[in-house]
Amino acid sequence: MGTSALAQSIGLPWSGHGHDPQHTANSQVASKPLQSILWHTPVDLQPQYSGNELLIHYGCALITRQNTVILPVKTGATDGFQVEAHQASNGALLWTLTSDYSLPPHNWTPQYSIALTPKNRIYYAGAAGTVYYRDSPDNATGTTGQIAFYGTASFGPSADVKINTPITSDRYGNIFFGFLVSGTVTLAGNAPLLSGIARIAEDGTGSWVAASTAAADSSVIELTYNQAPALSNDHRTLYFAVSRSDTSGLLLALDSRTLATTGHVALMDVLNPSSNARLLDDGTASPMVGPDGDVYFGVFENSWGSNHYRGWLRHFDSTLTQTKPAGAFGWDHTPSVVPASLVTSYSGSSTYLLLSKYNNYAEAGGDGVNRMAVLDPNDTMTDPISGATVMKEIINVAGVTPDTQYTNTGFPNAVREWCVNTTVIDVLNHSAILSSEDGKVYRWDLSTNTLGTPVTLTTGLGEAYTPTVIGVDGTVYAIANATLYAIGGTGP
Repeated sequence: MGTSALAQSIGLPWSGHGHDPQHTANSQVASKPLQSILWHTPVDLQPQYSGNELLIHYGCALITRQNTVILPVKTGATDGFQVEAHQASNGALLWTLTSDYSLPPHNWTPQYSIALTPKNRIYYAGAAGTVYYRDSPDNATGTTGQIAFYGTASFGPSADVKINTPITSDRYGNIFFGFLVSGTVTLAGNAPLLSGIARIAEDGTGSWVAASTAAADSSVIELTYNQAPALSNDHRTLYFAVSRSDTSGLLLALDSRTLATTGHVALMDVLNPSSNARLLDDGTASPMVGPDGDVYFGVFENSWGSNHYRGWLRHFDSTLTQTKPAGAFGWDHTPSVVPASLVTSYSGSSTYLLLSKYNNYAEAGGDGVNRMAVLDPNDTMTDPISGATVMKEIINVAGVTPDTQYTNTGFPNAVREWCVNTTVIDVLNHSAILSSEDGKVYRWDLSTNTLGTPVTLTTGLGEAYTPTVIGVDGTVYAIANATLYAIGGTGP
């Protein structure tokens, strides 16, 4: 594959969580106007509601270079998954493949995620820690197969091996994911299989390392659920977080070729730096690598409610040896990279900024004014909520729709939350695409700090956060109430 073809293979498709292996959520394509729903399809055939809430994390839609939309779909009430391919032009179903994957133990339903490699192969999780693949995803038929990272001679250990993170592909087609082992599982030669990180090379060769071994800490039990491993800009370093049974943990850096540990840092609370932050399996925060190589990862606060359940966005250099300014919100969110030139009002020296969820939960001591914010990762301010020193806020936007469950009980300014765990940045249109729990999708113009007229998808629902995506033809994709919507229009 030539250099220009490789660049296009990475830059144009939406290959996984946050678009790319660094999870920056930057779109190289300008989005269409947000005017109407073009088509829609369910991502959950049997959604399970808790009152007026839907507590499940849905995986990200992928878009191939030829504009095929690939979806993970939950098929049963509590388990069961399939992968579907749809034509982006009209949503017509192209093919469906069923997986025998089953979920690990959980509270909120974890996401079932898929990955697209630069060589146009789809990977998706299967039973017993295996992955399935499908080539030629733009065609009605294609070569399929199944790979076990622990080797074919050991194929078929008990169902106590389960993939518990999204899959990330590097620019060569090697993939990485976390897996969870419950009980005792032995491989050929009676070697124990322990929860950890797996690598499957482009040629199908597998390798793995236990989370406790990678961390050099026997109390580490797993990779935190739902986090997509991230890769450095040169793809040589792999980043992910591991946790202990008390929910404390570390962020690790590994050589992406050998899985040897090259760096680690304890994830601490920002308000109380001598206390551990919490890593919760109900979240979907993933590591994000900035253009300068800095690494960002969202955590929960140590003392419940001390930061209004907002958590923190921890920030380190590429070697994890230097701690840098933290963001005031990190829970259940992966920040997006915002080129500084997109924000007209910005006059600082950083070449890029960060877009972050910025909720202030009424149920946790806040005022219910839930926002999105653009932050300077290298400048600081005193957080008015916690008093901690945090990244400087440059611009922000509050939710639009009043949240009546709080406005009627002493929080007059409470608004519905922005419903995103990774937010696409439309670089060419200087904007971010935001979905809200009010059932609408908005364009936030970062140059003017204004919201455009939204498109209404549903009447609104309290639900776990979901991604927004831009396809190779500019179509916008968002998930609301267990359904993927394709959104577009014509004109300016």
